[in-house]
Amino acid sequence: MLKLVLSLSLALLALAAPAMAADYQASLGPMPLDDETKAVIAGRGETTASYDGKILTLKGSFHGLPSNATEAHLFLSPATGVPGKQVLDLDVTKSTNGTLWASTALTSAQAAALRTGKLYIQINSEKAPTGYEWGPKGTLWGWIFPAHETVGQNVPQQDHWFIPQLDTPSR
Repeated sequence: MLKLVLSLSLALLALAAPAMAADYQASLGPMPLDDETKAVIAGRGETTASYDGKILTLKGSFHGLPSNATEAHLFLSPATGVPGKQVLDLDVTKSTNGTLWASTALTSAQAAALRTGKLYIQINSEKAPTGYEWGPKGTLWGWIFPAHETVGQNVPQQDHWFIPQLDTPSR
């Protein structure tokens, strides 16, 4: 009987323990399609994200936009690199250099998308095209991946963090 009570107590403690926090990051970059869009789609940015099992918190910065940012959103994609549907508005500085921020609870489907690289951030700006044949407008885009060491230019990136759908962490 004591063994059963002890086993049940340990099981309840394991279930009651908070989920381990997970860290993610996104490198925000432009996606100019041709010479015409190069003039209106430029800049860079970085975003960090933490997920505690319930709440996703995003904090980032950007610089070098050719016109003021107008809005920023979190999108849910069917696959890494594929445009998806908007799921959250982010707070963003309406300037060519600034910050973005959000904190929100994720559904179980959104949490699974986070772990498999299917969430991305998009910042729109005043001069960005209104849309493309294949999807939405945007000045800077970045898919959210597990946090990893970032190496310099012309240095091969080691490890396999960039294929999260094949390496789903047990978080």
